[in-house]
Formats: sequence, structure tokens, C-alpha cells
Amino acid sequence: MEAAVQNLVIVANNSKSGAAELAAEFAARAEAAGVATRVESAYPIPEGIFKGVDACCVIGGDGTLLSVAAEAAREGTRVFGVNMGKLGFLAMFTVDEARAFFDRFLGGDFRISDRSLVECRSASGSVFCALNDIVVRSTTSRVARMRVEADGKLVNVYVADGLVISTPTGSTAYNLSAGGPLIHPRAPVLAMTPICPHTLSNRGLIVGEGTRLALNIDSPGSPVAVTCDGKACFQDEPESGMPVEVVLAPKRLQLVLRPGYTYFKLLHTKLGWSGNHLQQ
Repeated sequence: MEAAVQNLVIVANNSKSGAAELAAEFAARAEAAGVATRVESAYPIPEGIFKGVDACCVIGGDGTLLSVAAEAAREGTRVFGVNMGKLGFLAMFTVDEARAFFDRFLGGDFRISDRSLVECRSASGSVFCALNDIVVRSTTSRVARMRVEADGKLVNVYVADGLVISTPTGSTAYNLSAGGPLIHPRAPVLAMTPICPHTLSNRGLIVGEGTRLALNIDSPGSPVAVTCDGKACFQDEPESGMPVEVVLAPKRLQLVLRPGYTYFKLLHTKLGWSGNHLQQ
């Protein structure tokens, strides 16, 4: 059991059919239960939206949940995700499940999964956090050149289309498509996976909690972009010679789990793993 919800923000992606109606229904139910409630549909979400708020209900999909993750983690706001999209790795509840579970959620009858975030910081002091990944990628058809150090020691100079630095939560996203490993959410690690590396022996690498990665982009003929959960960042930085420091963030996201959730069951469902041969 968790603490009952006292202050709730409902973030609705109104581009999804039925999201506004479901948000209104949940707001009425929460207010009837004596919970201070606010509905927000602006994107991007207003800064400080979760200050003093102990829970958030996200209605949309994984992308909508990613858009609130950093702010929710910073304020310690628990996140209940309702999936109206396609994947549902993060927004775990179907609409019907959410309707059936909502009163239990308000009463604190749920489990939490603490999810790591990855933080990147530029030399100028700009800081961004991501729940899934930070991606450094060439913006042209040419490869990028990236020197990576861990705690001041050279790891490698990658010549590749780009580099994905993923949390365990993000290991099922771009990292997986790039050939990186699946990582259990409780593992305090980051995965660093090159995208189409020029040298085939350049494989993915997992680094532990406390490791400080330093990325220096040395690609004067191939501009790069840095994205955090798909959103561009460091717009004011030079395209080459741009040092970026990457670490596991000190704050974690508190993600509400659906009843009966296990990580491996999620993989079976979302990735189509059958496991039938294990039951024979």
C-alpha cells in the first residue's frame, strides 16, 4: 500500500480519441472522493505543474508519459499511465483497466516501480533528463565521430551514425532497435549502444551507477543532434567539440504498476515471446 492520493493532476493528450472524456470522468470521481484535482491538456506541460502534487494520471500513451517523466521525478509525483496509444510499455493500463482500478489508485492500493532516469549536462550548464534515452546522432548521411570517456578514462572513439545511452526502462525502445540489450528496470545501469558503427567490433556497453560518461563530438563535417526522449536539446551548443556529461539522474520516477504486473510478463506480451518450449 502507498499513501492515498491527496492532490492529483490529470494530463490528457486530447489528440487521442476519448482522452478528454476520460479525463473529465476521472476528475469527477477524484473530486467526489475529496481529492484536489486539476486537468491539464497543454503540451509541453507547464513548468512546475507537479509542485505539491503527489500523483498524476496520464491519459494518452507512452509518448505522453515520457513528456511528464522528468518533471514528475523531480517533484516525487507518482504517475498512473492510461494507454490510448499503441505500445503501452509505460502507460500500462488499458482504459477498461484504468476505470476499474481508479478508486483503488486514489486510495493508495497500488504498487510502485522506481524507474531510473538519465541526465545529460553540457559545458554551459544546461541540464536535461530522460526516462528512456539520450541519443547523439548525425543529422546528415555521414557518420559522426564521438570520443567517450568513463570517469576520465577513454572508452572508445565511436565512428557511427550515432550513439544511444539508455536507461533500463528505455532498453526496450531505440536501444533495442539498435541492437542493444534488454535490461531489468531494477538494474542501476546505463546501456551505451552505437548506431550502425563503422567498425563492427564496436558493440554495446553497460556501465554501472556512479559512472560519469563524457561525450565529445568531433564531427566538423557532420553536424549532430542531441535528443532526450526524442526532444532536441542543447540548441545553443556548437555542432562540433561539444562536451556532454551523462550520468544516472539522482531522482527516480515512481511509476504505478497494474495488478499482476511482472517485467517478464510485459516482455512476453509486448515483444511476442511465447515461452511455449519451456512449458513442454
